[in-house]
Amino acid sequence: MSTTLLGIVDDRALGTSMRLVVTRPAKLDAARAAAGTIIRAIDETASRFRHDSELSRLNQVPGRHIRVSPLLAQALAAGLRGARLTGGAVDPTVGTAVRLAGYDRDFASIPADGSPIQLDVSTVPGWKAIEFDEAARTVYLPHGVEIDLGATAKALAADLAASAAFEAIACGGVLVSLGGDIAVAGEPPLEGWAVQVSEDSSARIEEGQETVSIQTGGIATSSTTVRRWTRGGVVLHHIIDPSTGLPAAGPWRTATVVAGSCVDANIASTAAIVMGDWAIPWLKASGLPARLVDHDGTVHRVSGWPQPDTSPSSNS
Repeated sequence: MSTTLLGIVDDRALGTSMRLVVTRPAKLDAARAAAGTIIRAIDETASRFRHDSELSRLNQVPGRHIRVSPLLAQALAAGLRGARLTGGAVDPTVGTAVRLAGYDRDFASIPADGSPIQLDVSTVPGWKAIEFDEAARTVYLPHGVEIDLGATAKALAADLAASAAFEAIACGGVLVSLGGDIAVAGEPPLEGWAVQVSEDSSARIEEGQETVSIQTGGIATSSTTVRRWTRGGVVLHHIIDPSTGLPAAGPWRTATVVAGSCVDANIASTAAIVMGDWAIPWLKASGLPARLVDHDGTVHRVSGWPQPDTSPSSNS
């Protein structure tokens, strides 16, 4: 089978690695400009780490009905939809909990080790505490509620950036990867979009690693092995279990899911880490192909996730 010639650019965005791939290399600059505009807009709108972001300003004015921008309304709708679909396993009101666990700034600025911190078991306020009128674009946050859209905003950025890049080039296909969140748009390569499955999104692409091929939609990986830190000898990470307000302590260290969009894939991969053993029947019922890795490194493939091809001629 012939291989499609691709145009590729690697960069940094939203505090993580960014890769843009197009099937028409001559259109790479136009695709990059369009994708970059979207990604910057998401950062200015929904970042928890920017004091001047619209989300930060919203979190600072509880007890009032606030009208938000169309983009923040879209991001909030995605976060609340994730909560509904997962029964609250993915909850945008984990903001205070994740901050108290030590994830209070861009990850690159967080010390890898530090003194002990006091963490108490306490359920988060819960997504139903947010009063959101999507049509009017108004939001009311009760006192004590802090929104964190980390589980969906980056995935939304990937979806919107891929769509914008494709509209800009009007031909071929586009892939946008933001950390472990990947979205595609347009016509895929003849062999499909080959995605290496890795716990660390910044890992080098190498022969012999497990890969899957997608044609449309998105794929997302959530993991407790990369964005983690130690406080007083206790290892902590960024995926919060809303039922305890603490970093999730289930059996999975990594979850990768394929879905119709990157947002849906990220909702499911995050939920799988939080749900623990219940993730397998939930993913099966949802019909979402997934690859779960437990703490011993054993891989569990769910809902038709393909077995790796180990034949000598395989490139996966």
